[in-house]
Amino acid sequence: MTGVQAIAGLFAGPGARDYLGEPVTIGEHMRQAGALAEAAGAAAPLVAAALLHDVGHLRKATDSRHGAAGARWLSQWFGAAVTEPVRLHVAAKRYLCATEPGYFGRLSPESVRTLALQGGPMTPAQAAAFEALPYAREAVAVRRWDDQAKDPAVIPPPYAHFVSLLQELITPWACGTGR
Repeated sequence: MTGVQAIAGLFAGPGARDYLGEPVTIGEHMRQAGALAEAAGAAAPLVAAALLHDVGHLRKATDSRHGAAGARWLSQWFGAAVTEPVRLHVAAKRYLCATEPGYFGRLSPESVRTLALQGGPMTPAQAAAFEALPYAREAVAVRRWDDQAKDPAVIPPPYAHFVSLLQELITPWACGTGR
């Protein structure tokens, strides 16, 4: 099975389930995030990261570990420009809660609940360390699309809309090219 097919299977299966108390399914949420990144003119790897940011949830990782688990799984096909924003998007929520006035107040009730499980807002030292990480800015962008991608009135494009973008991003070292 190729990487794009494996991801498609997750969108078709677990992606159809409710998204932790949000008003959209997890697959709709992820496709909305990808569409928001695309509409913002983000580079292809960042669109892919936005689309795939919660793949760890589809693979049944816990709230505090779903970013890292998803990034590890995706790394068999994609490079750091896709996987690092996925890995860091939970930390980006913690960062924004610590550094952006009013950000916490815009979180959904479920995001507030999971924030506590994820370690709460960062300390100033943690925030400074986060800012210094490669892909921190990209992770913050993914986080913002993540926050916006919970609108039941929005019908996102189907997974098939993103397939060619994902295929182009498969790294050449992926086993069998992963396509």
